[in-house]
Amino acid sequence: MITLDATDKHHGNKMTNETLPASSIDQIIAWLGRIICWCVPAMALLVLIIVVLRYGFNTGAIAAQESVQYLHATVFMLGAAVTLGADQHVRVDIFYRSFSERQKAWVNILGHVIFTLPVCVLIGWGSLDYVLDSWSAREASPEPGGLAYVFLLKTLIPVMASLLALQSLAQCQRALSSLRRGSAS
Repeated sequence: MITLDATDKHHGNKMTNETLPASSIDQIIAWLGRIICWCVPAMALLVLIIVVLRYGFNTGAIAAQESVQYLHATVFMLGAAVTLGADQHVRVDIFYRSFSERQKAWVNILGHVIFTLPVCVLIGWGSLDYVLDSWSAREASPEPGGLAYVFLLKTLIPVMASLLALQSLAQCQRALSSLRRGSAS
């Protein structure tokens, strides 16, 4: 097996050809995280503008209010994979923290195979008709002056499921690689 003279900065593991796909997924997801993190200050600025317009000038801005909702949805829907990739997701850590690396790898693999991946498939597959119907109608906001991009907002659902599934597969690959390294020692 050919090994690279590189270390996976995210997890401190030596990268090999078998871990390159996981590392590539991690890099893409981390890049996405660096982009979507800008949605948070944009939301704060938009809320400030909305409040100033409402209470300072007694006028509303439906499009700005909906933009805050779109940014909020983007942060949470696309941030799910980023959070999983950074290992900051919710985990019942009562026993996990005291497990050996081998036990942690097994828990991660089983957790992703039994829970994460099936939920991603369910959400992704279950949302396709919903999203396709929205795209075919070019669904827009029902509010006067609202945004005409509801179909794009709904598209975040299968995109989230796909990104989360990819990150989950990368985590599984990394755990399998860790198990192989452990058994080779």
